[in-house]
Formats: sequence, structure tokens, C-alpha cells
Amino acid sequence: MKFPFLRAKAAAAPPPLSDEVSLHEVSLRRGEREVLHSLSLSLNEKRIGLIGRNGSGKSSLVRLLNGLCLADSGRVDVFGLDPQQHRALLPARVGFIFQNPDHQIIFPTVAEELAFGLTQQGEDNDRARERALALLEEQGCGALAGRPVHDLSGGQKQLVCILAILIMQPDLLILDEPFASLDLPTRNRLLRWLLRRDERLIMVTHELECLQDFDRVIWLDEGRVVADGAAAGVIAQYRRAMAEADDGTAGLLP
Repeated sequence: MKFPFLRAKAAAAPPPLSDEVSLHEVSLRRGEREVLHSLSLSLNEKRIGLIGRNGSGKSSLVRLLNGLCLADSGRVDVFGLDPQQHRALLPARVGFIFQNPDHQIIFPTVAEELAFGLTQQGEDNDRARERALALLEEQGCGALAGRPVHDLSGGQKQLVCILAILIMQPDLLILDEPFASLDLPTRNRLLRWLLRRDERLIMVTHELECLQDFDRVIWLDEGRVVADGAAAGVIAQYRRAMAEADDGTAGLLP
């Protein structure tokens, strides 16, 4: 499955109308199942992690922020833009990285994939390629530049996807299980780099140790917020609940 509207040449977005990223009484259904239940959240910290079991609504929540999902009720506000009305403007503001790189990569070689987003932003082809090669060198993978994407490992493909979005410098970067295919050294290096960047970051992950330096962690279950606050406290609460659920001594919710 491809998402071509994400990579099409988007209309130029106006200057941000606000710094606000928020959901107001948002509900979302998938068939007969309500995935999110009247959810209200302000998502304005610089580093936010989303945790929860599979099917808890994490991925659906972040897809609301770039227009991949549209709410059935309530309102979503992304820098003053409403995805219901301004879907075409969101790619200029929100970079989205999928768990499966095959949902994102569209060009035959690594350098072309990285350069494409820059040309969509108005860079000429030569300058876009120059910047793509420089970023690959900076990340220690300059040898990948001319490699056919289909020859890459799953981890290398995911790294290319991440770099292809980051090179465009979005205001908000959303990562949905971005490290699932990466080896530990690559993951750690990329995480350190992400945490140094200026973009706001929202990351969905089961790798709780990646979130220890985040400003805020939100724990979702069945489309509702179970806990929301400082990373250490929410992660500790989640670990306890998962351990209890695993040994059968307690239910999921505290």
C-alpha cells in the first residue's frame, strides 16, 4: 500500500497560524469498533512518546495529525490547520515515518529518495542531490547513496525513510515504531540525533528505553488515556501493569 498524496507536490503552506497541536473531543471509528473515544489532548511539548499495547489507538491518533485519518467527530488542530479542510497543506508541516518502509519509499536509489522531498520544496536537482549526499555522509552511510533500494536490508530501508523525512525539516516529526528494523548501534545513534534536532517529535514505540529523555509520555488503552505525564513515572506505571497482566495477578488498567 502506497500513500501518494504524502509525496505529491503539496501546496505551499502559509506561515503557522499557531504553535498549537491538539485534539478536542475526538472520536474515530473503524467499522463497528470505536478506536478513539472523545479524546482531548494538547500535544505541545517538544518530545512526546505514545505507549500502549497493540490496538490501543496509538497509530490512529498520530495519523489524525497528518490527515491519514480523519476524525468522525471532534476537532484536530495542527499549527492552526484543520486536517478536514487543509489536508493538502499538512505535509509541509508534519513529517510522518511509517513502521513499514515499503509504504514510504518510491524511488529506485537511496540518494534519489532523499533528494526528492527537497525538490518538492523548491530546491534545484543539483542542490538537492548535494544535500542528500551530505546527510548520508553525516550519518556514516555515504556508501548507500547509489544503492538500489530493493537491495537494502529492512533496517537500511527504514533508515533511508527517516533521513528522507528529516532532510525536509518539518515542524513536527511523527514516528510510528521507527526503530523496529534497526540494529542497536544504528538505533542509538539515530535516537541521539533526533533528540538534538529542533523539530517537535511524537514517537509511537514499544521500546520504552527510547523514551527516557522525553518530556512527556502518554499511555493509551482502548482509545483512552490511562496515564499522561513525566516519562519516568508513566513508563514505570506501564511496566508494572504489563508485568501484572502477564502473570495474571491484575487487569490491565490500574
